[in-house]
Amino acid sequence: MPYTLCITYTRSMQALPPGLDRLWAPEPGKPRRGGLTAGKVVAAAIELADAEGLDAVSMARVANALGFTTMSLYRHVRSKDELLVLMMDRVMALPPAEPYDGWRAGLEGWAWDILRLVRAHPWVLYVRISPPPATPASVTLMERGLAPLAGTPLAEDEKAQLILTINGYVFWQARLEAELAPGSGDPATDPLAAYVTVMHTLVDDRWPAVKRVVDAGVFDDAEDTRDADFAFGLERILDGVEAMLRR
Repeated sequence: MPYTLCITYTRSMQALPPGLDRLWAPEPGKPRRGGLTAGKVVAAAIELADAEGLDAVSMARVANALGFTTMSLYRHVRSKDELLVLMMDRVMALPPAEPYDGWRAGLEGWAWDILRLVRAHPWVLYVRISPPPATPASVTLMERGLAPLAGTPLAEDEKAQLILTINGYVFWQARLEAELAPGSGDPATDPLAAYVTVMHTLVDDRWPAVKRVVDAGVFDDAEDTRDADFAFGLERILDGVEAMLRR
């Protein structure tokens, strides 16, 4: 690397917050005494978050799961904030794109891939996104979303806005699934059951449009309609993109 570029690169690394500097300029993977590595810390934290949620992740809990002292973790991960950055980068790594024919199929596959990742690790819905993540995985995710639009006449800012819209829809759908998942069925403790009870017993002709939906049996279907619901919304977004392209 030329000297001037090397200086610029070094200064850029120094300006990055903890976690991003490690991801963009990873240190050699040399396990310290006892075989502990940053990778093992991240893997244990992800396992804990998958099992018990994001609130369960602390440096002490992760250390206990690994059989080490809390202080030993700080030799590999400088803080919980850095740990969360590393965790997000690990779990949001998209699989290779399947071959697709045209922008619509490409965006559809991209959206479903993101949804599968978030369903597998629902705790990512509750990680703060300010400032916007700039990990290698998040940049790769953006690249995967933009690539199908490369051959379209859209301006670059329009492409960015479209994938932001689709990504937002994916995360909102995933959050609905996570927070309104069927529970005990008791309205006193199950938010979804309470919602259905209100719809059926308290909605009357004061809300005629809502009542027509209730009377049509929309809330009676006990089957898992998550995929169908997601597909319906995604198709409508892509219909909008198609109309935009025609104009």
